[in-house]
Order: sequence, then structure tokens, then C-alpha cells
Amino acid sequence: MREAAFIQRNQAKWQRLEQVVTGLHMLSGDEASDLYVQLNDDLAYAQTFYPKSKVTVYLNSLTVRLHQHIYRNQRTPRKRFFTFWQQEVPLAIAHARKNLLLSFIVFAVAMAIGAVSAKHDPTFVRLILGDGYVDMTLDNIHNGEPMAVYGGDSPGGMFLYITLNNIRVSMVCFVLGIFASFGTAVPLLFNGIMVGAFQYFFHEQGVLTESLLTIWVHGTLEISAIIIAGGAGFTLGNGFLFPGTYTRAESFRRGARTGLKVVMGLVPVFIMAGFLESFVTRHALDMRPWVALTIIGASVSWVIYYFIILPYHAERRAGRLAPGT
Repeated sequence: MREAAFIQRNQAKWQRLEQVVTGLHMLSGDEASDLYVQLNDDLAYAQTFYPKSKVTVYLNSLTVRLHQHIYRNQRTPRKRFFTFWQQEVPLAIAHARKNLLLSFIVFAVAMAIGAVSAKHDPTFVRLILGDGYVDMTLDNIHNGEPMAVYGGDSPGGMFLYITLNNIRVSMVCFVLGIFASFGTAVPLLFNGIMVGAFQYFFHEQGVLTESLLTIWVHGTLEISAIIIAGGAGFTLGNGFLFPGTYTRAESFRRGARTGLKVVMGLVPVFIMAGFLESFVTRHALDMRPWVALTIIGASVSWVIYYFIILPYHAERRAGRLAPGT
């Protein structure tokens, strides 16, 4: 690459870093660290191809100043706790945006496959959900209590089991991304097909409305979190598959760090979903429909805000939409 093209390609990033080290622009600690790595890459490239150029001297000076800035502005543990949820997780979600969309598409297609298969194959629901569960649910429907399955166990034990199981599922979706992203697609497909077949089964039995007003009281958060965990898994796998301008090892490391932050950001979601399923869902049919709809609407609104709107604004505040970055 010619020196002029190299400068033009990276000039906007260097100008932002100038603002950072002079105190005119704020970055999260992790973003500053990421840019520090990129700056070192630029410096190494310049030292290799333009060893006597002024740009090499400039980049060396900027690298030293940024290093001092990062060291001087290290955060206290208490502040780090708040900035993790307010800045780091939203920025990680912003970086994983395309993979989150991919995960949503895979899950939505899987749901459609599950519903269509259940419609055209009477044995499909039993294959997916198991004979025991289907027979129990049919008995509950005939007894006028289609959602009785959610009221069988003690709320406390149910809460602990469901929350830990949901966290386990999210970690599986994430870790399986190491298998070239295809590993993450497997639990997404399975869970999507299961949800699609499950909902069509209730439609076929004439209790779809009851199931929607009950299951999605907790399912809105639970299913959203599984999809987001799938996006984290794709971020991990795609970091290895598509390194871009980074080395494959560095790209994989970045993907792993971003994906892990996304998964860690889901822990409160799973706790709330577990609480709703254990303590609220069992009473959903006894509520007025507007109460269940309010809970579902609030859950949808919060997911949209924290996982779509906030990452967008966090990304803009961090200046990541600037050309050339």
C-alpha cells in the first residue's frame, strides 16, 4: 500500500485518538485498549514499509501517549461494575449486531419449520416434545387447565433450576461457536423447531390464546436471551472464520471477548425470566389478559431498548461510526 493511501485510510482513527489523549474525547477502557492494539498494528506496518517517514515518528509518539492515557485512566472496581453494564456490554452488542441478526433469522426459520412440520406430520410433536409431555398436556387441556405444568413444583426450587438451566443453554450456544459457528446453529435450530412445534400443538388443540398469554410472560425474555446467546456464539466462530485485517488469532481473541461480554450481559435476563416463569407464569391464566400483555410488552420494550437502542447510542457516543474507523 502506498504511504498516502495508508494515511488516508487511517487518518480519521488517528485524529480520534489525538482527541482522546488530549482529553477532548472519552472512550471506554476496552475501546481505548482495542484502538491501542490497532494503533500498534499501524505502527508496525509503518515501521516495516515506511521506516524513515514522518508518519512512523507520529504513530510512535501517538502510541506512547495513548499507552499513558490508558494507564492513567484505569477504573476502580466499583466504577467498572457500572460501566460494564452501561458501556461495555452495549458496545459488545453493537459489535455483534450482524451476528445477532443472523441468530434471529436462524431461530425464526427454525420456528417456521417446527410449525409447518407439526401441521403436516401428526407424529412430529411427539418426536420433538416426547410422548410423556404431550400426553400430560393433553390431559391438562381436557381437564380445563392447559398450562397446569407451570404450577406443579415449588416456586423456589423451580426458580433455581430454570435460571441455572437457562444460563447453561446460553453458554452452550456461545461455546459451540468455536466449531466454525456451525455448532451454535444446532441448539438454535433445535430450540426454534421445538418452540414452533409447541405453539402449533396448542393451536391445534384450540388453546393458542391461553398458551400465548401464559408462555410468553416468561418466554419473551427467555427466547430473546437464547437468540442473543446464539449471536454471541456466531461472533466467536466468525472471529476465527473471517479475520479481516487482523491475524486469525487476534480476530478470534476479539470475537471471544466480545461474545463473552454479550453472554455475561444476559445473566440478569435469565434471572428475571426464571423469576417470571416460577412465580408469575403459574398465575397467568388467573390474571386479566391486560396484565399478562403488560408484562409481555414491558419485556419486549426492555429487550429492544437494551439490546438494540442502547448499543446504537453507545456506539455513536464512542465515535465508532466515524469514517475510516
